[in-house]
Amino acid sequence: MNNPISRQALRRMPGYVLALEEMRGEGVEYVSAPVLAKKFGLNEEQVRKDLSSVSSVRGKPRAGFPVAALLKDMREFLGYDNVDDAVLVGAGSLGHALLNYQGFDGYGVRIIAAFDIRAMGEVGGKSVLPMEKLGNVCRRLGVKIGILTVPAQAAQAAADQLVEAGILAIWNFAPVVLRVPENILVQNENMANSLVVLSMHLREQLRREEARR
Repeated sequence: MNNPISRQALRRMPGYVLALEEMRGEGVEYVSAPVLAKKFGLNEEQVRKDLSSVSSVRGKPRAGFPVAALLKDMREFLGYDNVDDAVLVGAGSLGHALLNYQGFDGYGVRIIAAFDIRAMGEVGGKSVLPMEKLGNVCRRLGVKIGILTVPAQAAQAAADQLVEAGILAIWNFAPVVLRVPENILVQNENMANSLVVLSMHLREQLRREEARR
């Protein structure tokens, strides 16, 4: 359980958690590495290595890993049961959608407030405050996570304000590369890149289908 975990493995963990939660809900008590490997398109050794990085649970011969114990260790490792406060910057359409989403608490994050160029009252039960209040709120409440949903041209300035406010991790939805100090973690969600991958996959599949005709 003390093995170092790669960033690639860390990215796979939420998927494991969702799969295990689904299995537990269906009454499944044990799951084998081959089953998880097939579900995620990985090899068995990779799955076992991933699991051993976050859990001391050992699988039983011909049965597999106990789902409940494995899920508990994973959620604890990922901090899902220790909710961290976050602020959102940019209360446009995407910002509204995230503010109205009720599932973040289950992943260890609670959006406590949002900020925009002007106050907007409440969205999804969270206050939308003017940007000039960002620093005071973050420092007073000790918030360390910022979610960035502003247009590209405003992203760097907003990121600078988040860093100045003491934010240490930024979930960036703006289609730009942010310049931040080395100690700041930026997780980019580039929807344009994802759409390109989907489009290329679709074209390739259509080409193959056409070739088989």
